[in-house]
Amino acid sequence: MHGYVAISVQIIGYLAALFTFIAYYSKSMMRLRVAGILANVAFITFGAAAAVYPTLLLHAVLLPINIVRLRQMRRLVRQVSEAANGDLSIEWLRPFTHRRRFDAGQRLWQRGDVANEMLFVLGGRFRAVEADVALGPGDVIGEIGLVDPEQRRTQSVDCVEAGEALTISYDEVRQLAFQNAKFGFYFLQLVARRLLRDVRRSEAAVQPAPG
Repeated sequence: MHGYVAISVQIIGYLAALFTFIAYYSKSMMRLRVAGILANVAFITFGAAAAVYPTLLLHAVLLPINIVRLRQMRRLVRQVSEAANGDLSIEWLRPFTHRRRFDAGQRLWQRGDVANEMLFVLGGRFRAVEADVALGPGDVIGEIGLVDPEQRRTQSVDCVEAGEALTISYDEVRQLAFQNAKFGFYFLQLVARRLLRDVRRSEAAVQPAPG
């Protein structure tokens, strides 16, 4: 009986090692988390059966972390898929952003400044100075800086009326894109919408006056 138990414990240990190898080998973050969870469960079982308590404690701590991260990734995949189908709502991005207030008369940044974040306007009024474009709730500011080769601001932006915005750093945007390539589609939509808006504005500006 003891020999059977010992063999069973060894098998569980080998399974735990196998799942750990799969986690390290996985190229997909989703598969990595799933393999990590399986490895945690196997190591917890192994640690309890073999009385290896440091291993048991370590993976008892790692298990809920992997479960939470997997749930976040699955939620992100679902929400990005909705964005890819045309929903440009920023609600699903809120957990990755920080709320910031701006005062009337405040200059957010100067044209040519180094760009390191983008904003989703929640309230108040802003103005892109050089283009003389009003920006308000629902508008995105600063997304072009991420794709600019020099990563510089293309417009100065002033706060005309006190308001709030959700900010997300370019580093966080890159991390989201790395974790799930579909996020890139959402960002592409943001940039495309901005460029199309600028093109239409330019076309309207060169239209000859009637009569």
